[in-house]
Amino acid sequence: MSRIDRCFEALKETGKKALIPYITGGDPKPGATVELMHTLVEAGADILEIGVPFSDPMADGPVIQLACERALAHNTSMRDVLAMVKTFRETNADTGIALMGYLNPIEVMGYEVFAKLCDDSGLDAVLIVDMPPEESADLTAALKVYNIQTIYLLAPTTPDARATTICDHGEGYLYYVSVKGVTGSAALDIDDVKSNLARIRSKTDLPLAVGFGIKDGPTAAAVAQVADAVIVGSALVNCIARNQDNVPAIKKEMSEIVSQMRTAMDAAV
Repeated sequence: MSRIDRCFEALKETGKKALIPYITGGDPKPGATVELMHTLVEAGADILEIGVPFSDPMADGPVIQLACERALAHNTSMRDVLAMVKTFRETNADTGIALMGYLNPIEVMGYEVFAKLCDDSGLDAVLIVDMPPEESADLTAALKVYNIQTIYLLAPTTPDARATTICDHGEGYLYYVSVKGVTGSAALDIDDVKSNLARIRSKTDLPLAVGFGIKDGPTAAAVAQVADAVIVGSALVNCIARNQDNVPAIKKEMSEIVSQMRTAMDAAV
């Protein structure tokens, strides 16, 4: 059983929901990422999503696009981000970590090399935004050698037949995109999320995590009442944007946001 599977099982036993923060590796500078990862866990994160900076992050809004630019200004690469995960593992062997990114850097590296590096780093899962399950067989085969899970996205517009295909291929958890748009979108319709999650639950036993549009304690609590996990990204990446040259300030603000979400989520379920 993976770290991610164990996490969801333990939370289910206590009636709690998972809190999954996202940050971009190398933002605001490579030396800060591991420190920020530990800060997020200390504040109440259950699983971490670490983004690989990419020049054309098509699913991301301006907040995370700028985070990628800041990280790429330091030449942060896929290998660098995996090295950050490995450093994090030196003092945290328990927290699940999913790598989130795009397929191009993996294609350049090669599937087998990528999978081996993921294993060496202590990574648990990958979420490749632009890799549909129908085209994932070669990469997932390479990852399965090391028991690394593959996470897939679903959206409000995903038809039933395609949702079934995605559910059949998914591992760890399914990432439900709560709004029709890019990361950082503000509109969040909880009733619509609840309805779509019920439709997806009829097809899978995997935990359902909801991201996009979650920015504070109240929105996190509302999502926690209908989902198995809450994913927060842009609200945290904005902390970095506001305090690019002040890592202690980033840590303080991130900790406050995650702690407030953790408290609100636990009170809501």
